[in-house]
Amino acid sequence: MNPGAFTHTSVALHDAIRGANVTLIELPISNVHARESFRHHSFISPAAPGIVVGLGVKGYGIAIDALVQVSEQK
Repeated sequence: MNPGAFTHTSVALHDAIRGANVTLIELPISNVHARESFRHHSFISPAAPGIVVGLGVKGYGIAIDALVQVSEQK
C-alpha cells in the first residue's frame, strides 16, 4: 500500500485498515526519513507487518514478495 500523504495525516485510514483485518505491506516510494520531519511518522506502520521504504517503483516487487511470505505464515 502506498497511501501517499495519508501516511502521516490519517488516523482514519489506520483505523479502517485495522478494522478490515487485512494484511498489507506499507510502501513509501521515496525515503520519507530523508525528507521533511513531519513525514517521518506513519499512522499506517503500526497496522502493517512490514515496510519497504525508498526503493522507488522497484519496491513494489519486494513488497509483493513480502506480502506473500507474511500471508503464508498466517
